[in-house]
Amino acid sequence: MQSSVISSLIYLIPALVLAISLHEMMHALVGYWLGDDTAKVHGRISFNPLHHIDPITTIGLPLLLVMLGLPPFAAAKPVPINTYRLKYEEFGMALVGLAGPLTNLLLAIVFILIFKAVAPGGGELLRSGQLNTASSYLVGFLSYSIVLNVGLFVFNMIPFPPLDGSRVLYAFAPEPLQKFMNQIERMGFVAILLFMFVGFPFIAPAILNAQRVIIGFLL
Repeated sequence: MQSSVISSLIYLIPALVLAISLHEMMHALVGYWLGDDTAKVHGRISFNPLHHIDPITTIGLPLLLVMLGLPPFAAAKPVPINTYRLKYEEFGMALVGLAGPLTNLLLAIVFILIFKAVAPGGGELLRSGQLNTASSYLVGFLSYSIVLNVGLFVFNMIPFPPLDGSRVLYAFAPEPLQKFMNQIERMGFVAILLFMFVGFPFIAPAILNAQRVIIGFLL
């Protein structure tokens, strides 16, 4: 068990650092394009992972999930956005929210194209939800990166505050639902913990299935 976890970390950590850094940078960049320079002032338009990672939610959470045999998902430090300075108001915030997950989906597509070039015929393992680490480090890194980025896309599109999908739902939700979502948002990290340890186990099979369907479609 210990050796398999250590082996996973060799691929998971660099894949995670890249996925999270680009995800958060694109939140900040789209916010800047839409008129709010708050994230830019805080140094979040950066490839430097130290500007984005959080020891608990970026490192500790995915390691715990890997050890529990669950999909490795993670969250970085929230990107500061002043919604009152954004163009298109709530719809602007929805675009900022979409930027992160769509970046992960685009990364997955790029990694799949490289994977198909360097490991022809290796897609069956990914379709079945397994990771190909037998051929080379590059193939192992690509396998983890594909599964991780598709997983981050699916997970972050869940419309539960403060996940990115909630920004999209909020833009189209009626006022009573918006107020309820704001109440959950104000709970901060407590809401995330409740979701991860109470709600997430029930939806994990659906997330895994969605992950496999998307990977199969992209392959």
